[in-house]
Amino acid sequence: MNRCLQLAQLGAGYVAPNPMVGAVLLYNDTIIGEGYHQKYGEAHAEVNCINSVAEEHKQLIPLSKLYVSLEPCAHYGKTGPCAHLIVQHKIPEVVIACRDSFEKVNGHGVQHLKDAGIKVTEGVLEKEALDLNKRFFTFHEKKRPYIILKWAQTNDLFIANTGFEKLAISNEYTNRFTHRLRAEAAAIIVGTNTARYDNPSLTVRNWPGKNPLRIIIDKQLSLSPNLAFNKQDISTVILNFLREEHSGNIQFFKLNEKDSIPDQLMKFLFEKNINSLIVEGGTQLLQSFIDLALWDEAMVITNSKFETGTGISAPVLTEGKLFQHFNILSDRIEIFKNLKQ
Repeated sequence: MNRCLQLAQLGAGYVAPNPMVGAVLLYNDTIIGEGYHQKYGEAHAEVNCINSVAEEHKQLIPLSKLYVSLEPCAHYGKTGPCAHLIVQHKIPEVVIACRDSFEKVNGHGVQHLKDAGIKVTEGVLEKEALDLNKRFFTFHEKKRPYIILKWAQTNDLFIANTGFEKLAISNEYTNRFTHRLRAEAAAIIVGTNTARYDNPSLTVRNWPGKNPLRIIIDKQLSLSPNLAFNKQDISTVILNFLREEHSGNIQFFKLNEKDSIPDQLMKFLFEKNINSLIVEGGTQLLQSFIDLALWDEAMVITNSKFETGTGISAPVLTEGKLFQHFNILSDRIEIFKNLKQ
């Protein structure tokens, strides 16, 4: 099952909104096939696993045990149901890490296998499997994307100079790490001042992978058309109070001024099938998510050797449990989990 999870991770950033899944086919303690879900809309892990079996080993499939990191689907989507495929190949035993909470699958895949006389074992490395697909499960269970707050701060807790001048806080190796986070996310959002003064591209450049959907808050549409997010051929959503239309790769989404922006954003992203969101700044936007307790994970990067003495204060994380921490040169990376979600 560890190998299944390892294979599944290879699909990070490419299979969303589907889950990452890995599968291994075992005959007498020898792996004869393995596969993973590689790209959204394409073959699932079980299909790739079975198809990977060498011709001289095909006759061993009905004598083998299938390990899979997520309950096989039992419904028709962009591909056929994997539970049916397993039955067709007469695989006698299936070991599953965790169930799929998606309503069209939850329990149905397991039941289909059992009805066909297949022995099913569940819960092997279940915790690890649930964590691997935390974005997927959060999306279907809470009807919103998995939310990651992320910011870099100086050792004396500032994120920018007074006047919003950009500070290069984290080092180039940490930047690669954060671009990996972008590559694995479905969307990324920044506020008006961050877009205006930092002029971020919000793209994946220091890590292989797809660019996330870019979301910019520009309530009065006051941002310059010369900013980076207007110049690139990448899907972008502008949240505003004035305009509702599509223009090339840019969608203007009109907000209701009476309701909170985060709440409207959650509904919008759920309807667009976006299962993960990085909130990158600035302080006001990050703090609004913190104050609403509307977050799942927070990544705080602190340069222990950099102090400014003054500037724009970093957000204050009022809740959260430190889950992981490590250093990349002078940068300390702390990852918090919101246990109330």
